[in-house]
Amino acid sequence: MANEATQHFIETVRKAAEAYSDQVAGAAGDVAHAASGGVIDPFVFRLAIFALAIFVGYYVVWSVTPALHTPLMSVTNAISSVIVVGALLSVGVDASAADGDGPLWARVFGFIALILASVNIFGGFLVTERMLAMYKKKG
Repeated sequence: MANEATQHFIETVRKAAEAYSDQVAGAAGDVAHAASGGVIDPFVFRLAIFALAIFVGYYVVWSVTPALHTPLMSVTNAISSVIVVGALLSVGVDASAADGDGPLWARVFGFIALILASVNIFGGFLVTERMLAMYKKKG
């Protein structure tokens, strides 16, 4: 019964957060459109969304209760594994380019993403292992 109530609460919060983020994104797009007279560089717009995502992610992660840190770490490990796949594709862009020589910056950023995601996955497993060790009985 408690699990169903918790799942219902989580789903309600997720839907509310999704609706709120859609409203904020729409409002941000309208403001950017009005401020620029209808002309805005897509790079600047995506960079602004990325910066906002950093702040939102920071506040979401720090507001998680300690009981949910282990599931949160498993989700971030899953996300990082997807990043590793994308980074490997980016590093291998040289082989898939039409002229046989992909852009160097794509390979460099792919390699950096691969290293950072790998560190994140390894750190996530270490943190999860430490948290699970807290629940083991001591000898």
